[in-house]
This record gives sequence, C-alpha cells and structure tokens, in this order.
Amino acid sequence: MQKLTNKEEEIMHILWKLEKAFVKDVLAEIETDKPHYNTLSTIIRNLEDKGYVGYTAYGKTHQYYPIIKKEDYKKRFMSNAIEHYFNNSYKNVVSFFAKEEKISVEELKEIIALIEKKH
Repeated sequence: MQKLTNKEEEIMHILWKLEKAFVKDVLAEIETDKPHYNTLSTIIRNLEDKGYVGYTAYGKTHQYYPIIKKEDYKKRFMSNAIEHYFNNSYKNVVSFFAKEEKISVEELKEIIALIEKKH
C-alpha cells in the first residue's frame, strides 16, 4: 500500500463517504482550497494508479469508487505512525496523549476495561 499525499488522503475520505462518485461530486464535497477540475481528476487517476480507487466507465465519464477499505487504510496508517513516531510502543502513544491532556482518566479506565475483557 503506497503512502498517500495529504490531498490524496482528503480525496479518499470523500470517496469513502460517498462510496461512488464522479469528479464533479468529489469537487462539490471539498470545502476549502478547491482544486481545478482537471487537477482533481489527475489526483483521482493517481489514486487509481496506486491501487486505491477503481472506476466504472460511462462513455468518456468515469464513476470512481474506493478499492481499499477505510478500516484497512486506518490500520496501516496507525501502524506506520506508531512505528515511526512512538518507537513501535503503544504505551508511548497513550503516554503522549496523556501528557498532551488529550485523553482523560475516565477514558484510560475504559481502555483498561476493554483490555481486561479480552483476557
């Protein structure tokens, strides 16, 4: 699975949401920094080349759909982030969010309960 640029990832989130879409449909979903139609079309074709997107042809028009599931991408993205930024340690991930005050004690207790339930 090739790494995506920020713009490609943004487009994938739109395609996951819409499930099937023409370029104009994707363009309508972009709220800020709308690319030109042809630029967006090129980005989507790049996603196709990378194996993330497929299409159904209707004459010269293509309706695009995601081939890679959002859940599969999320797992890969998180695994890479944990490996590269947290020394492959989930403890370091949780510690980071605790230090940044992005996770509460109650949420940590819920996580512990989930872990204990699995054992």
